[in-house]
This record gives sequence, structure tokens and C-alpha cells, in this order.
Amino acid sequence: MHQGFTNDHIIDKEDSDMPRPTNISLHQKSKMLELEYDDGSNFQLPCEYLRVYSPSAEVTGHGPGQEVLQVGKEDVNITAIEPQGNYAVKLVFDDRHDTGLYTWDYLYELGSDYDRKWHNYLERLEKAGHQRKSTD
Repeated sequence: MHQGFTNDHIIDKEDSDMPRPTNISLHQKSKMLELEYDDGSNFQLPCEYLRVYSPSAEVTGHGPGQEVLQVGKEDVNITAIEPQGNYAVKLVFDDRHDTGLYTWDYLYELGSDYDRKWHNYLERLEKAGHQRKSTD
């Protein structure tokens, strides 16, 4: 299943000088969210990555140093993308997680800083004694 929407639902140029998405496509079979931005950037972000970096309080905690390490999310998928005004989307995951708004700026940050953030997540897993299971 492929789900997506285009810029007429998601862009408001007056809000920020930051790049804005022109297309968002969910590729459920490969568990990837594809984001195309108006500056030419294109990001393909795994659902697991988006889930473990959810902006919700469940993941980020209620203050600095209160982050909660998310484990066992290798097979998580997105079941719905719900536009939130013209500045964000709510991603609904199949593990019933559906809190936290992914703003355009936050999604851009997740895309542009993917390598560092993913490496950081893997290191935190290892330090906590967890090992990702293979998804192949």
C-alpha cells in the first residue's frame, strides 16, 4: 500500500524560511516514509527511525535527560498520516503509538541528520544491553 499527499495540503510559505515538503509518500511494504522538500532535498526515512525519534513525551520525556530508549521497534510500520494544520503531521504506528506531532522542520532535521541520529540510537541500544533483531 502506498499513501501520500502533495503540497496543496502541507505548505504554508509564510510560516518559516525553512524548507517545506512538497510531497510525502508512505511505502508500507518497505516501511519507509519518503519526503520531498521544496529545496530539492529528498529523504527516505525508515518507520523504525521515525518511531524511536518520535517527538512525543513518551519518547522524549518531560525534560532534558528524561528520554526513554525505544526498543523492539524493528518491525513497526506507519498505518496512517494525519495532517495537522499546515505545519505538521501525526504519524500513526501499528504498535498503537500515535502521539507527538512531526513538524516540517523536525522531519527535515530527521532527514538531514539521519546518519548521526541513527548511529546515536544504535550506540544507546548497545550501551543499554539491547540488540536489534534482523529485519531481513
